[in-house]
Amino acid sequence: MAVKKNGRNARPEIPRKTVYRLSIYTRCLQRLLANGIHTVSSEALAGAAGVKSPQLRKDLAYFGQFGTRGLGYDVEQLIQMIADLLGTDHLQPVVLVGVGNLGTALLSYRGFEKEGFGVLAAFDVQHDRQRDKRVTQPIFPMEKLGHYVAENHVRMAILCVPPEEAQEVVNELVDAGVTGIMNFAPTVLQVPDEVTVNNVNMAIELENLSYFIQQ
Repeated sequence: MAVKKNGRNARPEIPRKTVYRLSIYTRCLQRLLANGIHTVSSEALAGAAGVKSPQLRKDLAYFGQFGTRGLGYDVEQLIQMIADLLGTDHLQPVVLVGVGNLGTALLSYRGFEKEGFGVLAAFDVQHDRQRDKRVTQPIFPMEKLGHYVAENHVRMAILCVPPEEAQEVVNELVDAGVTGIMNFAPTVLQVPDEVTVNNVNMAIELENLSYFIQQ
């Protein structure tokens, strides 16, 4: 499946795997920079990312020409260019829906902001329930979800609700303006074409690992 944006700022049709690999390249580049390396060849960067160098060059070519023949890539410049492409050059506001055990753990995670994502608030049917972990974000009742999302121009959401409630919550998120959803609910969601859903199903991932450890 490819990613295609509509409207005035339309981008070319990009394979999802390419967008995913951009995040991998960024982390490799950040490690290089931390080690005092300021220029890297496509072969070296591809090796660090676990891909072939033609694949790396093809991925970057979707967005323009990067690097200098014979010199390689400027590490800091490429980090910034990829951040611009991914929209992580500024803090992206996010809401989380469903503050059970998983939702509480995600709210407590401090790494999101380092990657350019700020979880502003959470929503739950039991918003005032005492939780095991201390979280700094406000937890609001579900009735405030749509208004909060629209008022704060939030376009991304993390969904940690039971599967039987997921579609109804997603409908409200989409109506309020959310166009990107990370879904932890083990169910298939129906969304408009302009909305992107990334499903995170840990049971499926474990099943996948189970297959390979038996080889």
